[in-house]
Amino acid sequence: MEGSSLRVRKGAWTEEEDLLLKKCIEKYGEGKWHQVPARAGLNRCRKSCRLRWLNYLKPNIKRGHFAADEVDLIIRLHNLLGNRWSLIAGRLPGRTANDVKNYWNTHLLKKNIDTFTKTSNPKSYQLKSNTKKQATTWYWLTAVTTTVDTVSLTMMRSCGGKI
Repeated sequence: MEGSSLRVRKGAWTEEEDLLLKKCIEKYGEGKWHQVPARAGLNRCRKSCRLRWLNYLKPNIKRGHFAADEVDLIIRLHNLLGNRWSLIAGRLPGRTANDVKNYWNTHLLKKNIDTFTKTSNPKSYQLKSNTKKQATTWYWLTAVTTTVDTVSLTMMRSCGGKI
């Protein structure tokens, strides 16, 4: 690779870099991310440009508070699909997989641990505390090894394709 010997910039993006990236995407469109840094005049790697666009700069991205129906859908889809954030985000217009994952990990994970300890089948889910951290961190131990794809197909058929 030609550009591998050059140092790329890391860290926070500046407003000027954001503007250059937006102009480049407006002119050439999304895709061909390997060409974006050179076309935009950025000293960033292509992955950084792609993630910056998809997670922060894309015009149709919803930012901020999650509505109650979005939260309910995230919980139901997570129970069905697990940590497949891009599939879950695909059902929430304007939300990125990164936002959904971050919201789950900061707001919903603890609530769902409490819910599962009260309502779930003990053979399906078990919660185990990490004794090294004095039971402050919880880990999921799944005992059931059903394929997520089979479960999601069955659920989609029973719901008429609407989850």
